[in-house]
Amino acid sequence: MNYLGAPQIAFDHTERGGGGDINVKDLMSAFEKRDEKLISELATVQVKTAAVAEQLAQIEQRIAEGDGGSFQSRDTGATVGEQFINSENVKGLLETANRRGKADLQLKASLTSLTTDAAGSVGAGMARSRDNMVLLPQRRLTVRSLLPQIQITTGAVEVPVQKDRTNNAAMVAEGAAKPQSDIQLELKTFNARTIAHWMKASRQVLDDVPQLRGIVDNELLQGLGLKEEGQLLNGDGTGQNLFGMVPQATAYSAPITIASATSIDTIGLALLQNALAEYPADGIIMNPADWLYIRLLKDAGGNYIFGEPGQTVEPRLFGVPVIATPAMTVDKFLVGQFQTAATIYDRWDARVEIATENEDDFIKNMLTILAEQRLAFAVKRPLALTYGDFGRVA
Repeated sequence: MNYLGAPQIAFDHTERGGGGDINVKDLMSAFEKRDEKLISELATVQVKTAAVAEQLAQIEQRIAEGDGGSFQSRDTGATVGEQFINSENVKGLLETANRRGKADLQLKASLTSLTTDAAGSVGAGMARSRDNMVLLPQRRLTVRSLLPQIQITTGAVEVPVQKDRTNNAAMVAEGAAKPQSDIQLELKTFNARTIAHWMKASRQVLDDVPQLRGIVDNELLQGLGLKEEGQLLNGDGTGQNLFGMVPQATAYSAPITIASATSIDTIGLALLQNALAEYPADGIIMNPADWLYIRLLKDAGGNYIFGEPGQTVEPRLFGVPVIATPAMTVDKFLVGQFQTAATIYDRWDARVEIATENEDDFIKNMLTILAEQRLAFAVKRPLALTYGDFGRVA
């Protein structure tokens, strides 16, 4: 059946037709050559497949029998020990006079997706979806920001502190002798103290996960800051401790009597005590629990004094900012003119150092990470600080 318009091929059954017609014998010969080539390629694939199957069979046999022989390089056939002693690094070390130093040999291992503690087990390092690391919460450090800070280059600071004054100022008649006043100074020395701590980390962890370096640094430096904040407030001055503000502050004593005084009243009276001592306060330090207690106080109608819970309230009492920190003991407070009361003298800024200098680190492939800072602290005007108790906790 012939379909009009369908493409047609006309064959000429001659050895060589004119006008470019296709020769049937040549066409059949071309098909035969192509088939021979495909058969040859298939045979090659079969040989290679058989070789792979043989290798897999050998591996399965070795696994079944438990191969306890020496690991050999697939490239050279040498054992690891032979490669090690013949490596240029080891030869150079052995040829030195004192044979001190370090030599290493890098070997290629078969990589697997296993997570076992074995060479080539890289399953733990394979790409996976990962969320951010979950770290322990960090306290917001606030006490240092209240105080002036000076950089020093020595290990101690001498500060002349006024111990007493004699004020004989008086009205003077014309031609009369003027009275003399005087002040008494005491030279005090404040030694720089070191705050430090360290931790161990594997070299592999730091090399494989560079972001951990920053996390370690932040954790270490945060630890220094927490210790410093506690020392600035409560250090007792013994041994290597700083002499903090709380032990040297003036004890709270209400200048006037208020009936049924609330916690807000107590802070108001402490501010008055500072003002009467000629040191108007620029800050109030208390525990977060005490600030929340004040924030939750209500009036006679049951309304929150500082506004509804949905409102944002700046921690401030009588116009003076409140600094809430867990470093302050619950039920206690410190009111002060901090900018004149005390000074921080930084000898070393906080820093982090990494070393592998001891033998234990070397043989265990570990790093020692050290963080430290050095500072002196001077409370110059104890009258500028008022320390007291809210009286709610027995």
